[in-house]
Amino acid sequence: MTPPFPSPEALAEALARADYLADEGLAVAGFLSLALGKPLLVEGVPGVGKTEAAKALARALGRDLIRLQCYEGIDAGQALYEWNYARQLLAIRQAEVSGAATDLYAQDFLIERPLLKALRRPERTVLLIDEIDRADDEFEAFLLEFLADYEITIPEIGTIAAASPPVVVLTSNRTRDLNEALRRRCTYHWIPYPDPAREAEIIMLRAGDVAEATARAVVAAVNGLRSLPLVKAPGIAEAVDWARAAAVLDDGRGDWPTALKRSIGQVLKDEEDLAAVEGRLDELIGAGGTRDVG
Repeated sequence: MTPPFPSPEALAEALARADYLADEGLAVAGFLSLALGKPLLVEGVPGVGKTEAAKALARALGRDLIRLQCYEGIDAGQALYEWNYARQLLAIRQAEVSGAATDLYAQDFLIERPLLKALRRPERTVLLIDEIDRADDEFEAFLLEFLADYEITIPEIGTIAAASPPVVVLTSNRTRDLNEALRRRCTYHWIPYPDPAREAEIIMLRAGDVAEATARAVVAAVNGLRSLPLVKAPGIAEAVDWARAAAVLDDGRGDWPTALKRSIGQVLKDEEDLAAVEGRLDELIGAGGTRDVG
């Protein structure tokens, strides 16, 4: 199989053009996934950019993203297909009036769900199976079978198989352990929080007109917040939102500590977390002016 990029470095450059700064490990794992035709399993704590990595990969490949959001209780029918019963009923009534025969199980009556969409258009899409750890063991077992053959059987129609392996990205917050068989099927990468210098780069890339000093201050403050026992530690997306909000509030005055304190609700979104940092916010934000984050 000819990979779409000649090297991991070329993939990293393509992701950067798609506004995503990938570390070396993710670039290598993504390159091997594409070269070997295997799914890419990306794990990490919430907010480190797992879903954004899949979106950026789709942009880098020039493909549409198909997203299957997993949740407790999801089943194969919700992920594969269903019949449009309303259209079938209408077709029956029309057939009764006209006397013409109708095939109620023609593909026109089929509603595609994400997995079937990806099978039918493997060369034009990236399939994101998001937060697979939220689904139960039964759905994970079904998914393993799907990833093994890239085909499904619709009793009324027959077997539909992908002409080529689709590009598949799975994400997990590791709220539970995934089946080892699923892990073996994939290439794997764990995304950690980026180092301070890289996170400042991400903020400046994603937050638009945010100055470097503000980005560094946000990174220092966010890293201080992550060291606390919070209900929800801020991820990269919250750091970007905080920088954007502070830039809007400051409006060029240069008083970023005040702007950061006023916009704290952009990075902490839980009452207990806000109470936990009360009295320490000046210390956390003030440290951003002197802490070496480069």
